[in-house]
Amino acid sequence: MKILVTGGCGFIGSNFLNLAFEKNFDSIMNLDSLTYAANQENVKSKNFKNYEFLNIDITNKDFVEKAILSFEPNIIVHFAAESHVDNSISDSQNFINTNIIGTYNLIEVSRKYYESNNVRDFHFIHISTDEVFGDLTEKGYFKEDTPYDPSSPYSASKAASDHLVSSWMRTYKFPATILNCSNNFGPNQHNEKLIPTIITKSFSREDIPVYGNGLNVREWIFVEDYCNAIFEVINQPSKSIFETFCVGSGIELTNIKIVEKICTLINENYNLEFNCLDLITFVKDRKGHDFRYAIDSSKIKNTLNFSINTNFDDALMKTIEWYRQKL
Repeated sequence: MKILVTGGCGFIGSNFLNLAFEKNFDSIMNLDSLTYAANQENVKSKNFKNYEFLNIDITNKDFVEKAILSFEPNIIVHFAAESHVDNSISDSQNFINTNIIGTYNLIEVSRKYYESNNVRDFHFIHISTDEVFGDLTEKGYFKEDTPYDPSSPYSASKAASDHLVSSWMRTYKFPATILNCSNNFGPNQHNEKLIPTIITKSFSREDIPVYGNGLNVREWIFVEDYCNAIFEVINQPSKSIFETFCVGSGIELTNIKIVEKICTLINENYNLEFNCLDLITFVKDRKGHDFRYAIDSSKIKNTLNFSINTNFDDALMKTIEWYRQKL
């Protein structure tokens, strides 16, 4: 089996690749344009002989087509995306180009490749977010049939990409799966995201910014757990193709609680000369800030027998130590 990954030098993509090298894939290709949030050093490929990296922007359809036709993948996992909400608010153009046009290029080239070459066991897996559903009040959960209601240019662009993939499945019988996941955390994530920001600013003794009153709620999943969910989708195509799955951990925390939790773990495990909790600083709230994200993961649990394997505190400590060593 040959697998092609887009955005494999980014956060989730690189963690996925590092696990994929230990699986039974014959060949792996990684397409990545190496934007500011990507790093080739995230990918530990030295012990996997049949790995190929191409510096390709998925907004260039000709380059995408050449890569897919030459590699002839059985599986495509589409991670590549612009994903930082604040950046999408200040300048949305890259989000429209990468998340919408880039996804269109991939699925259209893949459709023609699949139909023309009668590819055995072809499967396109689209990596998306729970943010396409908007937000929740204090009750309720996102499910696969939750109406889309994106709040930011980022989530709107991901919603558009989901609709493209869904329509290709329906119109062309394109063998794909859509995954809408909660907030990921773990090694290789860019420092602009919340958990890396908390950790790096704690060790640097800088103010830790918290939007508004800090009561916005997020559901957190360790990146390796999410990658394992993707592998379950790959391993069970008869149950996953033409389906959408919401993926979460069930672990909900307010933003201020996750900040306090990480600060406390750092205080307890590292001999710093100050209290990280004293660094917490409340700042002006984000525009259109969604109040709460929470996922009902029962479909993927019941259909694919997927479950979380990682203890949350252990995963946080693994993440903290990874960033500490990078400082």
